Amino acid sequence: MEASVDKRWRLRMGAVPDGDGCAFRVWAPNAKAVYVVGAFNDFSPDGRPLERDDDGVWSARVEGAKPGDPYRYRIVTDAEEFLRLDPYSVAASNSAGQSIIPDLAFDWGAAAFEPPTLNELVVYEMHLGTFAKAPGAEVGAIDDAIAKLGYLCELGVNAVEIMPIMEFPGSHSWGYNPSLIYAIESDYGSARDMRRFIRSAHERGIAVLLDVVYNHLGPGDLDLWRFDGWYENDKGGIYFYNDDRCCTPWGDTRPDYGREEVRAYLRDNALHWLLDYGFDGLRWDATAYVRSVHGSDGDDALPEGWSLMQEINDEARRQKPRAIAIAEDLQSNPALVRPASDGGAGFDAQWDARFVHPVRAALIGADDAGRDMDAVRDAILHRFDDDAFRRVIYTESHDEVANGKARVPEEVDPGRASSWAAKKKSALGAALVFTAPGVPMIFQGQEFLEDDWFHDDDPLDWSKKDRFAGIWRLYRDLIALRRNRAGRTAGLCGQGVDVYHVDHAGKVIAYNRWADGGPGDSVVVVANFANQRYDDYAITFPAPGVWHARFNGDSKDYDASFGDDGPASCQAFQDDDGAIRARLTLPPCTALVLSQDG
Repeated sequence: MEASVDKRWRLRMGAVPDGDGCAFRVWAPNAKAVYVVGAFNDFSPDGRPLERDDDGVWSARVEGAKPGDPYRYRIVTDAEEFLRLDPYSVAASNSAGQSIIPDLAFDWGAAAFEPPTLNELVVYEMHLGTFAKAPGAEVGAIDDAIAKLGYLCELGVNAVEIMPIMEFPGSHSWGYNPSLIYAIESDYGSARDMRRFIRSAHERGIAVLLDVVYNHLGPGDLDLWRFDGWYENDKGGIYFYNDDRCCTPWGDTRPDYGREEVRAYLRDNALHWLLDYGFDGLRWDATAYVRSVHGSDGDDALPEGWSLMQEINDEARRQKPRAIAIAEDLQSNPALVRPASDGGAGFDAQWDARFVHPVRAALIGADDAGRDMDAVRDAILHRFDDDAFRRVIYTESHDEVANGKARVPEEVDPGRASSWAAKKKSALGAALVFTAPGVPMIFQGQEFLEDDWFHDDDPLDWSKKDRFAGIWRLYRDLIALRRNRAGRTAGLCGQGVDVYHVDHAGKVIAYNRWADGGPGDSVVVVANFANQRYDDYAITFPAPGVWHARFNGDSKDYDASFGDDGPASCQAFQDDDGAIRARLTLPPCTALVLSQDG
């Protein structure tokens, strides 16, 4: 069944096809005249004038204009005139080309989809241009990614987070330089292709999250710059601050969060992705630069930026209650994940810098003596407002494997990312990601030992999936444990955590995870960060009896170079001092995950 056009489209800005014509609406308060020129009037400069309302919005309905037709706005002022792309372009030929009237109808099928709850979420971060690329293609396309959804299903993740897909200059980009925030990057595919991706993901039980960039726009190929000719202080005009508040590390293009039309432009954009495309949530890039001028918690706050985050998150939740909102703020400010009613920004979770940095430091250092077990303990325990799942935890993300940094295996052993040490330590980090409290996330290719650092013109080497098939199985097994697929590790989805063993000399840490506790629920994780094997190592357990090793990071099933050491199970007894202990063999640089049968 073809979906009906959402009523919001009838009143929204941009080009809205309607029967045998198309309505156009554009905000240009300082223009003296505005025309829409396109294929429907042979691009005649005076082809179709628009009428102005009291708010500076120009509109007209053009008979015969239809989906697929290219167009632009001709904006005339007293001094000059411009041909501008539509700020609300849902499709464009490219970032410097023509806007295209969209086709709004799409068959979503009959099946409804609800994303997993935060405590069940396992996220795979993906860059469409490099995730999968057909031979001879310039970049990876949406169709290439659709073909790999079965692979992600087999791996076991239940959410993908896609780096920004909004139209940007050229073919290669991380996506954080959007020219048109409503349009799909033309090199990746079409709006219909993106909807097919989401429908296909949902059919496989995979939620789809999208990175959005509201802290700055462009700065390249940015028709919003001085859109209708007006500007002050040599700045960007109606869409931007025209004083020092415009300045960001990426250009002087911070949107003016205090201007209602700009707030509506960003608010409508968030709803566009959630409602018109069916994305299950948004991850906001660099929210510190939305809520403050310099990206800090100092005295440079942008209160209108904070209220915009509140407004968008509340409206998104009202219109799509299960939509997920994630902030990348990295300032560890707990107010980001508090409700707007309590003064918070209303996000569900935020990326946690207090996990990734200390854990990577403990993995990467060559000298065991330098590994800070207190820092690892604090990384495991950290949470926001006493909620374990208000944070996203990871050892690799697009930021952590670029900008002067590299993949964990590459950092562990530069130039030898497939060495024993690189494999063992990166696997140890993965075990912490999937067993520590939080929403676990991995970056594309991490699961088959992708090396080097992230380049937007360097696609994943899919031959490594076979070459390092054991490492891939390791990630699959950890994900299955995290999601309690076998019904024996429910505690990994629970709030409970107790880091009860910290051995500074031996570099061993142990913690208990639980939801309700007891067999099939309580999970004990023992992690040996030392490049040293320990025999007869005493660890306390929360209950006596047999504890089975559900995961052993030293198994030869994961790599032929591993030692296949450590216990398949252990018996915990109550000692004379009342403590319940078992004695284990701990392989070097290895995590063990143990639980009892239910």
